[in-house]
Amino acid sequence: MPEVATDAVLTAEALTRRYGTGANAVVGCEDVSLAVRPGELLVVRGRSGAGKSTLLRLLGALDRPTSGTVRIGDVDVATASEGALVSLHRDVVGFVHQEFGLLPTLTAAENVGLPLRIARRAAAERDALVADALAAVGLAGHEAQRPGQLSGGQQQRVAIARALVSPRSVLIADEPTGQLDSETGAQVMDLVVSLTRERGVATVVATHDPLVVAVADRVVELRDGRLRSEQDRD
Repeated sequence: MPEVATDAVLTAEALTRRYGTGANAVVGCEDVSLAVRPGELLVVRGRSGAGKSTLLRLLGALDRPTSGTVRIGDVDVATASEGALVSLHRDVVGFVHQEFGLLPTLTAAENVGLPLRIARRAAAERDALVADALAAVGLAGHEAQRPGQLSGGQQQRVAIARALVSPRSVLIADEPTGQLDSETGAQVMDLVVSLTRERGVATVVATHDPLVVAVADRVVELRDGRLRSEQDRD
C-alpha cells in the first residue's frame, strides 16, 4: 500500500466498493489507496468501466465504501453521520460532473449561488461570492444568462464556479472535458489547474483525455477497479 502523505487533505486506504452480494456482487473499486495534497492535481485514468466514476463518488463523499476508508480532513466518510456529510458537501468538497448539472431555468449567477442559498448565507455575502466566482472563471458579465444561452465551455465554467463559490479544500471532477471540443477542453483544464494552484485545492480529475493527463502532477490508472500504476510528474 502506498505511504499516506501526512499533509494530505484527502486520503483513501484499502478503499473498496461492491454492489450486491455473493456470486452476483459487482466490484466497482477494490483496495485503492492514495493521497492528495493541497495544491495538487491528481488524474485518474482508465477505460470505460474501469471504476473511475465509482472511485470519484467515494472520494467526493457521494457514496460510502463497502470497506476501507476515505478521509477528508478529519472526517472519515465511512462512519460520518449524514449531518457531517452534508457539511462536507456544503463547505469542503466541490464536485463537477461531465453533464454540467445546471438548472436550465436559473441564470448563471443563480446556479452558482444555489449552494449558498442552501447554506442560508446572507444575500449581500452571497452576491459578493457569486460575483467573485464568476469572475474567477472568466464569466463576469454573464451573470444574467441562462445555460441555454451559454456555450458548452461556458456552462462547464459555471459548474466549476458553483463547485468553488465558497472556499473549498477538495475539488472532484468526473470527465469535465468529456462533452467539450479539444480547444475548449484545454481552456477548462487550464482554469482547473490555475484554481488548484492559486487556492491550494486538492483536485482529483477522472479522464482519459491526454490534454488533462499532460498537466497533472500525478497520474494513476484503474483497471477493473484496481489501482495498477502511478506516475509522478516533478
